[in-house]
Amino acid sequence: MDRSQAGRDLLSSQVTEGSAQSEAGSGRATAGADEAPVTSRRAVKTARAGGWFTGTRARAGLPLLAVLVVQTLLSARLLGADTAFVDEAAYLWAGHLEWAHWLHGVAIPPFSAYFSGSPVIYPPLGALADSVGGLTGARVLSLVFMLGATVLLWDVTSRMFGRQAGFFAAALFAVAGPTLHLGAFATYDAIALFLLAVAAWLVAGAAEQQEAVGRMAGTGAVLALANATAYSSVLFDPVIVALALVIALPSGRRLAARRCGALVTVLVAVLLLGVLLGGTSYWQGITQTTLARAAGAASTLQVLADAWSWSGIIVTLALCGVITSWVSRRFAAQTWLLAVLTAAALLGPLEQAHLHTLDALNKHVGLGAWFAAIAAGYALDKFISASPAGQPRALTCSACVIALALPVSLGATQSHEFATSWPDSSTFTAVFRPLASQGGHLLVEDPSIAEYYLPAGSQWQRWSSTRNIVLPGGTNTGGPTHGGVVGAGDPAAFDRYIAQHYFSFIALNFTDTTALDHHIATLVHRSRYYTTDDVVPYYIGSTKGTYIIYKYEPPK
Repeated sequence: MDRSQAGRDLLSSQVTEGSAQSEAGSGRATAGADEAPVTSRRAVKTARAGGWFTGTRARAGLPLLAVLVVQTLLSARLLGADTAFVDEAAYLWAGHLEWAHWLHGVAIPPFSAYFSGSPVIYPPLGALADSVGGLTGARVLSLVFMLGATVLLWDVTSRMFGRQAGFFAAALFAVAGPTLHLGAFATYDAIALFLLAVAAWLVAGAAEQQEAVGRMAGTGAVLALANATAYSSVLFDPVIVALALVIALPSGRRLAARRCGALVTVLVAVLLLGVLLGGTSYWQGITQTTLARAAGAASTLQVLADAWSWSGIIVTLALCGVITSWVSRRFAAQTWLLAVLTAAALLGPLEQAHLHTLDALNKHVGLGAWFAAIAAGYALDKFISASPAGQPRALTCSACVIALALPVSLGATQSHEFATSWPDSSTFTAVFRPLASQGGHLLVEDPSIAEYYLPAGSQWQRWSSTRNIVLPGGTNTGGPTHGGVVGAGDPAAFDRYIAQHYFSFIALNFTDTTALDHHIATLVHRSRYYTTDDVVPYYIGSTKGTYIIYKYEPPK
């Protein structure tokens, strides 16, 4: 196909903003299709593209394949960048214990009381991948989910605005720093994002002038599963509902209301059923990790600045898309649709700015970027389509493709920083391995790392953290609710059990619960029966830290 013909391809020069696909029911742009005038209640779906973005489905899929290859390569380089992060270790360790509980009836900790997602969804799935390929296998599983999210983004955007917009949306999302990081991060975030993408895909594919009750019910069920996988994903439920509303509005308010009603009814029913079946412990976990999450000390400006540095390109282009559609003053439904998608990128940063916390900010930015990328793809498509047909348009498109080098470079740098922002724990686990095998109770500031890597980790009743002390029978001194998920435990409880010489070994790094760590260290130094066994250095970049390990020496 030559460039002059590319300029005459489907809708690129034949159809103006006042025309739409005759096959709008399927929502797909089809080359060479006869176009019917837009009715007063139908949203415009254009497919402005040429060259690689049209033709056979196989050829049109080549740009997507290129995007997926780049995404895979950039994420794959992070698979072994560092040892397990605390959250990765906690979820994979919990997943192995869940399997032991299901298969052999082994007692397990009350994970549902303090996990920020259901312990029976991602952790067992991640544990299976971990059993096959170790930490790398679990991280590859996340990469698969992130690649799936990119494919769905391409398809959703192509349905709405054409394959050219779909390519740029997928490319911008695929190379973003948070996306690349989540593709090499063994937590529930990747699967939760994938499920949100499936929900959006179901909504976007609903045929016009049809009730699509089954599709909306399926959307509600998938959305509920996403919420159960990661409780924080509920922040994006209004975005999915708003998408269903705005997409259906051109076909009539009653139809839009019925669709949204079916979606919300199923969503609420499934979530309520899940909470009822989960019981008090699940509600406790939801409350303290999501509904009443402890506030941090980060400033609002710092939170927003970090979020902007990771998603600023996508958000800026998305805003351009909203403005472009609004200026045309022809398609109100389309403008509202783009505005909803763009607003999704702001939800996570604004919520965390309200809580003054940077914890998990890059992950929430990644979830919102998926939606905003649709509007960003639309903006670039409109920019290219504004060029004269033929060679000028082809050159403009090529320039936009070349310009993707900037977000690629930025995303590669940021994702590497994300993936190496915690200390390498290999030295500590090597030192602590023989100590943990000696028996007795262990107090470790962040025990999930050692529990995941060491054989003694399966004996969870022996391990306590500086947030909670686990007693011999598996009960605890206050539970994870004491001080909140990110807070420290009760100093009085540690006073009592250290005085009783309850712990055989104590390992502190004076990082997460600094004040309590110093309190415990003071108690240990005053005791005649605890001595310093080892000092283990670790590094985060050029910053040095130490794990101090204390050993109990019984009186002779």
